[in-house]
Amino acid sequence: MDKLKICHVSLAVFPDHKDGSANFERSIYDELKSRGHDITLLTVKWSEGFQDPHIHTIDVPNSRFLWVPKYSSYYRKFLKTHDFDIIHANGARGALPVILAKKPYVTHIHDVGPFQASFSAIPGLKWLEKKNAQSASKIMCGAQSARKEISHYMDVNLDKIEVVSVGIGSEFKPVPKKGKELKEKLGIQGPVMFYVGRIAFYKGVKDIIQAYKIAKKEIPDLKCVIGGKPTLKMEATVEQWKHDNPDILFTGIIPVEELPMYYSMSDMFVTYSYASEGFGITPVESLSCGTPVICSNLSAYKEVLQDQAVFVEPKNPQLLAERIVEQVKNPEIGLEKVRTAGPLLQNYSWEEVVNRIESVYATQLR
Repeated sequence: MDKLKICHVSLAVFPDHKDGSANFERSIYDELKSRGHDITLLTVKWSEGFQDPHIHTIDVPNSRFLWVPKYSSYYRKFLKTHDFDIIHANGARGALPVILAKKPYVTHIHDVGPFQASFSAIPGLKWLEKKNAQSASKIMCGAQSARKEISHYMDVNLDKIEVVSVGIGSEFKPVPKKGKELKEKLGIQGPVMFYVGRIAFYKGVKDIIQAYKIAKKEIPDLKCVIGGKPTLKMEATVEQWKHDNPDILFTGIIPVEELPMYYSMSDMFVTYSYASEGFGITPVESLSCGTPVICSNLSAYKEVLQDQAVFVEPKNPQLLAERIVEQVKNPEIGLEKVRTAGPLLQNYSWEEVVNRIESVYATQLR
């Protein structure tokens, strides 16, 4: 397509902030920039900031609430005084200054978390999510199931919502030698079940731990590794888990460049959310690294992974434990799904994702 003048607005961007939404924003920014688009990114400096002159940052209070006034007012003024072919807001909170500037824009909505799981105490978040969905001229989301949920909860027409999946980087590939070295470095023997991601109550990490304990009765040398940062509400709970389960390795945040080693070290990847998954990138990363996936049977997971994972009803640690034991005793169950995942994984390259984003942009040009 023709080279566009694009403005992205995102509350957080990787690696200054490390979560799925921040990584998504940075990945599509980099890909669009590599295609020659004139792209400006407006964000907040949460840590070290950026050297890229096209990424604008401002300092705000590092607080769950106090960032709002400066972020909203500063970038509202910027948007009012600059013209772009496309303005793209990453999420409802990212969209705040765009909404206030009253300029046409497209938005990406990653999930319907505030409507399914009360993981945020920010007042008015449901209102803001609906306001963003209804103000944007086009919405992008990661899966058809998320598209239907956004339409339902945010009262917007399905025709307004386009499915644009999340991508994974080329670094996610099997690295068995490095995985073996990591396992030795960590002093782990026996089969490994691995979880990485946000540690929030709806992620089902408590059920994963319970399932591990049940499975360990049949497979005594089973090891559980849990990576990721807890939400503020979950910090005390995670500390208690560490105290009660000294045999479980809690790694904290795992740098992105190390994730392929952790996936490759593991005999299976287990993710067990029971709500608020708009796509589910970690099981796709796991498959790309050659590691079988066991996950809850949420609509988004089943749509994204198709037949390439073992699905388990959520909130059922006993059943999850049975599937974990099956995978250890019969590894071909999961490995066959990995071997046939190639065509599926081709859909989740960043090149393909940005092709779809450019198609959405093309519909918005006047």
